Amino acid sequence: MTVKVGDIAPDFTLSSQTGSSVSLKDFKGQKNVIVYFYPKDDTPGCTTQACAFRDSYEVFKDAGAEVIGISDDSQQSHEKFASKYQLPFTLLSDTGNKVRQLYGVPATLWIMPGRVTYVIDKQGVVKHIFDSMLDFKAHVAEALTTLETIKS
Repeated sequence: MTVKVGDIAPDFTLSSQTGSSVSLKDFKGQKNVIVYFYPKDDTPGCTTQACAFRDSYEVFKDAGAEVIGISDDSQQSHEKFASKYQLPFTLLSDTGNKVRQLYGVPATLWIMPGRVTYVIDKQGVVKHIFDSMLDFKAHVAEALTTLETIKS
């Protein structure tokens, strides 16, 4: 299955860096959600992307959105990564890449987990998908631009 713009985002429940369970349905009717899949904690590109989301986090909050990062790293890895870079948003552990597969996030060169961002509105509808392995900061810009169109 590959999630497309206009689809209802598939629900999931995963463990966060704090050990709590987080479900996409928890935000339905309350907040827009930015779900971004990334390859690996504490690697150069993923750190650049996470810090870009961190640096714009207040803008996301002001726009009524929550940011969630997902990779197959462990809860402990996410905890260290979030602490090291003072990431204020939730990181979820997708052990076995089940949610990544549910969304149809492609692998790069068939081996490296892809980097894809989904903008999901309050009703749970996917409004935008951005897929780029190398343009790390563009994930933030694309998400913010989409949030502006959702508001208007």
